[in-house]
Amino acid sequence: MSQPLAAVLVGAGNRGFYAYGPYALAHPDEIRFVAVAEPDRARRLRFAAEHGIAESQQFESWEELYTRGQIADVLVNCTLDRSHLESTLPALELGYDVLLEKPMAHTLEGNVGLVQAAERHGRLLMICHVLRYTAFFSALHDILCSGRLGTVVTAEHRENVVYWHMAHSFVRGNWRNSAIESPMILAKCCHDLDVLFWNLGPVAQLSSFGSLFHYRPENAPKGAPLRCTDGCPVSDECPWYAPRVYLGDKTGWPVSVISIDPSLDARRRALEVGPYGRCVYHCDNDVVDHQTINMVFESGATCVMTMHGYSYEEGRTMRYDGTRATLRGKFSQSGDVIEIHDHLTGQVETLHPRAGASGHGGGDEGMMRAFVGGVRDRSTVLNTAREALESHILAFAAEESRIARNVINLAAFRQHVETLG
Repeated sequence: MSQPLAAVLVGAGNRGFYAYGPYALAHPDEIRFVAVAEPDRARRLRFAAEHGIAESQQFESWEELYTRGQIADVLVNCTLDRSHLESTLPALELGYDVLLEKPMAHTLEGNVGLVQAAERHGRLLMICHVLRYTAFFSALHDILCSGRLGTVVTAEHRENVVYWHMAHSFVRGNWRNSAIESPMILAKCCHDLDVLFWNLGPVAQLSSFGSLFHYRPENAPKGAPLRCTDGCPVSDECPWYAPRVYLGDKTGWPVSVISIDPSLDARRRALEVGPYGRCVYHCDNDVVDHQTINMVFESGATCVMTMHGYSYEEGRTMRYDGTRATLRGKFSQSGDVIEIHDHLTGQVETLHPRAGASGHGGGDEGMMRAFVGGVRDRSTVLNTAREALESHILAFAAEESRIARNVINLAAFRQHVETLG
């Protein structure tokens, strides 16, 4: 029996600790973490304690880690988007196979540079497009490939971001400002664009529209302070009132993000001094809160993808209309369902793909399993970095179209992208 892969974690925050770390604990015969690099001492010690990592193998930065050379087989990179490029390139050069949290990088140049570097060094670089590894999207893909729908003519795909998630991540949180992190269409929807590429093939042309519609200072209620904890006069009426969101009984995500210490006092203090206690109308956010992309695929099929931050429920909904049948799907915490409406018989088949226990409907666990398998046998890799690049190209093309209000020709855009690396 082969030895488990030795792994290094870079970035021991929410995704590293909760999404990918547990796989190693559950499958010690496949992979084990032997080192961690994390600048936040509490997070570093938390991960080290969980995985039994010696003090000599705990590092404050990836720069310090890399001075030791290659000390493991693989590296899992869960740093913030803006750090992906500079923390991954040296790892590839040292000889690590890398699992990198999506998106690859927060600039177009960085994305193509990473793909070209992985190819140049002959390393495996897998991007955490975890939806491909869920029971739901695997079933959806198999149905589309089977021909049950005939030829797909048009599709609709919606990324419905629940209102409090929008406020947490894209108004108050790390992805609020395009100057410091990725555009929202990339950070949130490279998953969705990857699924559309997987199912429908390459895009020929696209256009996009969107804006920051609501989370703006001029929409603040009269008398609303800069912080929710400073005595907001409309606290009983505001869905985004921070103490209501973060000071309840639940301490999992997103509450776990605001403080390592889950105690009520620690969380309250975090709201008083940290970013998550700010009024949603008085933040330094500039990313969109709604955006649509209109796409024509090389097959001739069309698709409208919508992303927005005002949903009552977190989840993705979709519809594919083909020449022989229509498929409707819902992927959400309230339950996954796929309906196939047959044109000839009028019958409706309903499927309920069973979600896994890990995050993203089992996709987080599936992603780690696929990475371990891909390191041992490259022929099993479902999505290479080169293939993952396509969704990132679509996101940046959409952002360019939204800002310039033009139609993007993807063949020319892809040719331009390759020169950037």
